[in-house]
Amino acid sequence: MIIDVTDDSFQTDVLARSVDTPVVVDLWADWCGPCKTLTPILEKVVGEMNGSVILAKVDVDKNPQVQQAFQVQSIPSVFGIVDQQVADHFMGAQPEHAVREFVQKLLPAISPVDALIEAGDEDSLRRALEMEPDNEAAIAALSEILIDAGNTEEALQFLARIPETDLTRPIAARARAAESMGDTGDVEARLTTLLPTVKNDDEARKEFVDLLEVLGPNHPNTALWRKKLSTQLF
Repeated sequence: MIIDVTDDSFQTDVLARSVDTPVVVDLWADWCGPCKTLTPILEKVVGEMNGSVILAKVDVDKNPQVQQAFQVQSIPSVFGIVDQQVADHFMGAQPEHAVREFVQKLLPAISPVDALIEAGDEDSLRRALEMEPDNEAAIAALSEILIDAGNTEEALQFLARIPETDLTRPIAARARAAESMGDTGDVEARLTTLLPTVKNDDEARKEFVDLLEVLGPNHPNTALWRKKLSTQLF
């Protein structure tokens, strides 16, 4: 994200935003030759960060209060703001590799577990769970891989490590449904079969609810099946 910042908007656009997202403040002016070299590099590097860093451009001729706040004597001057504090800064034009290094240092360090989860393959996710056995994100991602591979039993074993959440509930439902349905794959046919038994059969009712999770809220018939369940029960 790239924004133009003024004296009036500095508090909101820089300090407030920096609590959640690092902000790179570029102090520049039209008459500054090195600024015209540096600013496009900053824009390119920050643009590659997919919103994880904000570039705040400040024209010092039009916004002297910001310049005074940073006690800047020459431009271009660049400041990295993290949680409303100056984390790093440099002056003068810099090559792209130096700018990239400066910006990346402002990002929070990624933990080894998060790096493995980000990789997303089965081996990486298993290694992540060796380090943090109850990591919800890793359990969810690995369970989906295992379900796709037909290994629903192991997926359910991983899911059983933690209480069900909004993230893991539909995954667990999908695993349980895959075990109960086998290779048939026709969710609505199974719902039709289960419906007459849900009132007096706890297992049938649980399977029915799981299958509703598998259909998902966006399926055109989910609301209809929920209504049928309610009618059958009450």
